[in-house]
Amino acid sequence: MRKRRYSFDSFPIGLSILSKIQIGRQFRGPPNSGNGGYVCGVLAKGLEGPVTAMLRAPPPLDADLDLQIRDGVVSLTGEADVLIGQAQAATQVLPEPPSAPSLEAARAAGARSLAFEKEVHPPCFTCGVTREDGLRVLPGQVEGAETGVVACVWTPDAAFAEADGTIASEIVWAALDCPGIFAWIEKEGRPGGLLGTMTGEVTGAVRAGQDYIVLAWPIEASGRKKISGVALYDAAGRVLARGYQVWITLNRAPAPPAAVETATA
Repeated sequence: MRKRRYSFDSFPIGLSILSKIQIGRQFRGPPNSGNGGYVCGVLAKGLEGPVTAMLRAPPPLDADLDLQIRDGVVSLTGEADVLIGQAQAATQVLPEPPSAPSLEAARAAGARSLAFEKEVHPPCFTCGVTREDGLRVLPGQVEGAETGVVACVWTPDAAFAEADGTIASEIVWAALDCPGIFAWIEKEGRPGGLLGTMTGEVTGAVRAGQDYIVLAWPIEASGRKKISGVALYDAAGRVLARGYQVWITLNRAPAPPAAVETATA
């Protein structure tokens, strides 16, 4: 068995492969578990085309986990064979992303992000405002768009690049994580939620040091279940990645900004 930080490479469907991995503390969402989008991206790595990844339990940090592919299904299990997550070829149709806002409009939206007021989840790899080793994807309401349509500009750091300068796919999945719940925070004022399922695909190369537009929008809600669309565009507005997310919002009333402690991944 091989031990890696992220995942195994692409593999023939039907072949059973087992690998040992760890989710490093850098890639946390809540303080003591993995960032949902990142872990979904790890599960999706190696599968072709759109992938549906579902989290079944909080992914533990800095612990040996078993990542296995069998009959086209990737499973991540922890201690005592507890199932943490699974992924397979997409079982959900991906939404068609709307046209991207301009870089200027996305940058202006990001400057208005609620993260600067509420610190939605400070430890989060994706949206932690103070995380110098994180992605700092901090979307805000797009001016003139329907309430809940949020955007920002993301410039991937070279620290997350592969040898050829492209950004690892699990990092792209992570960048699309929190914007989906920010869309609902803007729309409903709720404090946040937990990512349960993410269907996504990365269709174009994302490179370190270049500016990209992250966009998210609310699709529908049913009680505590909130569904979001997310997309990543290059500066010319071409879609490079997109996703469909199912969130479970926290079952409590919004707290004052200083008291918000929300798990967003």
